[in-house]
Amino acid sequence: MAGHSIRDIAAALNAVAFGALDIVVTGVAEPAKAGPMDLAMAMRPGYAAALAQGAARAAVIGAGMDWQALGLEAAILAPRPRLAMAGITQVMDQGPVIAEGIHPSAVIDPTARIGAGAAIGPFVVIGPGAVIGARARIASHVSIAEGARVGDDALILQGARIGARVVIGARAILQPNCVIGADGFSFVTAEPSQAERIRASLGQDDGAAPPQGWRRIHSLGSVQIGDDVEIGANATVDRGTIADTMIGDGTKLDNMVHVGHNVRIGRDCLLCGQVGIAGSVRIGDRVVLGGQTGVADNLEIGSDVVTGASTIILSTVPPGRALLGYPAVRMETQIEMYKGLRRLPRLAKAVADLQKAVSKTDKTP
Repeated sequence: MAGHSIRDIAAALNAVAFGALDIVVTGVAEPAKAGPMDLAMAMRPGYAAALAQGAARAAVIGAGMDWQALGLEAAILAPRPRLAMAGITQVMDQGPVIAEGIHPSAVIDPTARIGAGAAIGPFVVIGPGAVIGARARIASHVSIAEGARVGDDALILQGARIGARVVIGARAILQPNCVIGADGFSFVTAEPSQAERIRASLGQDDGAAPPQGWRRIHSLGSVQIGDDVEIGANATVDRGTIADTMIGDGTKLDNMVHVGHNVRIGRDCLLCGQVGIAGSVRIGDRVVLGGQTGVADNLEIGSDVVTGASTIILSTVPPGRALLGYPAVRMETQIEMYKGLRRLPRLAKAVADLQKAVSKTDKTP
């Protein structure tokens, strides 16, 4: 790993540094495991106490901490630790090794266009009319279908699948085995199905529907993914039925997130692991959906909405709401409901005790 001086790292972070700024580090480590060539992450007092167990000469410390008292030769001050982590890991990350040029085992249609400085790994398949941007890096076993476009400086990792006419923006990162542009899950029956009847009557009409099969609604649209988007491992984004499914600039999808057909997601959203979004949902900007959040179809979620883990959204959400629970309610309301639920055993016992007391009183002569 290439070395970086404390001075250079501090400059990259726009942070203040102290001590011997010419010390060179080649990696980062937890304080107790840090060696002389490591930059220790000691941004809280609890972590800094472990510096004595390691051999770090330099560390990243938090506000109000005395670097000299910690026995360090150099330190970088990080008032906002997680922001510092973002900068430091970016400096230290060497990224995947994908040799520039086209690997001999890659299969590339003659009509595809490959940008300057692109790197195409082993066993990659690129279809007719596809366009790969400048300096894009495509790891092994990736398939890119006909007419797809991959932006400049994009990184597509092992086994990713990009469907026909999908557009991937500049600097996008697609993690292994994600699938962008599979067909949407759309089927219809000749007469109203049992599911349609139950949904319309909210379960009051539970008689059996006539036997009938499902007819496929084909997906003619595709997917458009903006700049600086990240798609997690095994995540799936379905193509639109007529119009394209769309994901805005800067949005990040965690592993195993599913985005259904016709969904439109705004800018700088964060969708955590196992989030599922049904078809034709509209999501605003800067929305954060906690892990395993589910969103029913054809809803609208306003900008700046935040949900806790395992929230299930069944109705449209105004901008700025914080939601939790199933069905989703305001987070503070759900917390009060949970507190009330925990009190139920005590309440039941108190009621039983009162019933006994009243019963004894009634029997008194």
